[in-house]
Amino acid sequence: MAIPCPPFIGSEKLSIESGAMSPSSPSPLILTQDELKKIAAYKAVEFVQSGMVLGLGTGSTAKHAVDRIADLLHQGKLKNIVGIPTSTKTHKQAVSLGIPLSDLNSHPVVDLAIDGADEVDSNLNLVKGRGGSLLREKMIESACKKFIVIVDESKLVAHVGASGAMPVEVVPFCWKFTQDRLQNLFDYAGCLAKLRTDNGGEKIFVTDNGNYIVDLFFKKDIGDLKVASDAILRLAGVVEHGMFLDMATTVIVADRTSDPVRLYWRLVVTLASLDPQLLRRLLKMFMGLYSVIGLKKSLQYGHPEGPTDLKERKQSSQKHPQDSEHDMVE
Repeated sequence: MAIPCPPFIGSEKLSIESGAMSPSSPSPLILTQDELKKIAAYKAVEFVQSGMVLGLGTGSTAKHAVDRIADLLHQGKLKNIVGIPTSTKTHKQAVSLGIPLSDLNSHPVVDLAIDGADEVDSNLNLVKGRGGSLLREKMIESACKKFIVIVDESKLVAHVGASGAMPVEVVPFCWKFTQDRLQNLFDYAGCLAKLRTDNGGEKIFVTDNGNYIVDLFFKKDIGDLKVASDAILRLAGVVEHGMFLDMATTVIVADRTSDPVRLYWRLVVTLASLDPQLLRRLLKMFMGLYSVIGLKKSLQYGHPEGPTDLKERKQSSQKHPQDSEHDMVE
């Protein structure tokens, strides 16, 4: 179920690599879902700068971003880039494109990661891992200074788990025991836990780390996501889950509008993505404004501002009892 894009700042018409069409064009361009993904990915790569350590995401949307980074490297528009892939699949793609690679052992701090998501809610919480790479994705993207999420409009949801599975990576040992505990944990949300299989159910899906994935399907909203996250991680046998909470600093959404020719990128910025000095200035300005508003209200309505003002008001009432009586009548 798709919902309108979360609150955003910034709206810009995008063109397509093969050439943009004007709104008055007689033959409107109908964009496929993959083309929408490509537009979001290309917009995200505009944030990449030479010399960066990059987290390279996994999936159909992130693939476009990796391709674009390689193109810019070969054109000489980007230099000294180091990529850290979030899966063996992305590793193979990056190697084939000639992108220099490393890992978190050598580069424990990542400047920027670009990746897709299976779901994005209005608070920028994500569901990832339906492609099976959630553990490496979370390790790398939690080490990032900035994490840009690229999606098309179909990934926007009312709440986590609204459009499908919320994956949980578990160890193979006694996986059925862990699966049952996960299902019981969310019984209140009508949870159905299913072991992920491959090749039409012929064999169990195995992650890059040799683990299994239990997909959780919810009939209802699971409520407080941090509480749910902690409860899952407390279960022995669980390695990691696919909820990425408070991690995305920016979300770029490519969507269709009422005019099928026009496409807008939507940039959702959280406080975490702001420059610290700018954030301090904004907070200082806000506190100053709050103080002024409070002072004006005090002067207008005679509200005491503190113990000293209350004492003075009491003394004034004692000196002018007739005024005090008048105040009581009012």
